[in-house]
Amino acid sequence: MIKTADEIALMAEAGRLLASVFGHLDGLQLCGMSTMQVNDIVDNYIVHKLSARPASKGQYGYVYALNASRNQVVCHGVPSKGEILQNGDLVNFDITLEKDGYIADSSKTYLIGEVSPEAQRLTRVTYEALWKGIAAVRPGGRLGDIGHAIERHARAHGYTVVREYCGHGIGKQMHEAPEVLHWGKAGTGLTLREGMTFTIEPMLNQGKAGTRTLGDGWTVVTTDGLLSAQFEHTVAVTADGVRVLTLRPDETPLL
Repeated sequence: MIKTADEIALMAEAGRLLASVFGHLDGLQLCGMSTMQVNDIVDNYIVHKLSARPASKGQYGYVYALNASRNQVVCHGVPSKGEILQNGDLVNFDITLEKDGYIADSSKTYLIGEVSPEAQRLTRVTYEALWKGIAAVRPGGRLGDIGHAIERHARAHGYTVVREYCGHGIGKQMHEAPEVLHWGKAGTGLTLREGMTFTIEPMLNQGKAGTRTLGDGWTVVTTDGLLSAQFEHTVAVTADGVRVLTLRPDETPLL
């Protein structure tokens, strides 16, 4: 669970490379692409440009380089040749990358073309909620502080937090201890210590918090068909706070 300075340096390099994948996607015209096209672009970029490995491939039998979760899909959306990104969509791309034995995990919700004010607001508040959670990370803090900060921000804006899926420890393995809930009570849960590395990845729903999994065994959707958005970063607890290992070059930390 606790990583050495050398291990965190390796994770930071994996995180830097993963951030560059999103930078590459930022420069593409996504409208009109299939989610499978985006998957193939990401796979090729990670393998051939970055000399790294798409860490989701082969994980739990999954065969793709990313999850593509569009509109009412909460998480784990499977890329498809028939799913075309259209004007007005929001879509989350969740990508993992392994370099030199260590894994980074991050996701970003993209707004495709001209998106409704409602979808823009959900996406903005979800991004803010991620940073509320990140800002709660410090040695001596508690895991419950993270979830409390996220849930409080979501509720203040009229959104619900998905409870079935959570952040997780990460390092040589994709999923390590601890589980990082996106809801909870401040001052409760595991005490945070310098060297811990984990993901924070809140999913906020426009309507009810309920979800269901489709017949493919992967794709999770909102039960009411309303929109869901997600953002994710891999972080490390430092001596005096937090380091975001997957910070993208275009981001200004909201701390």
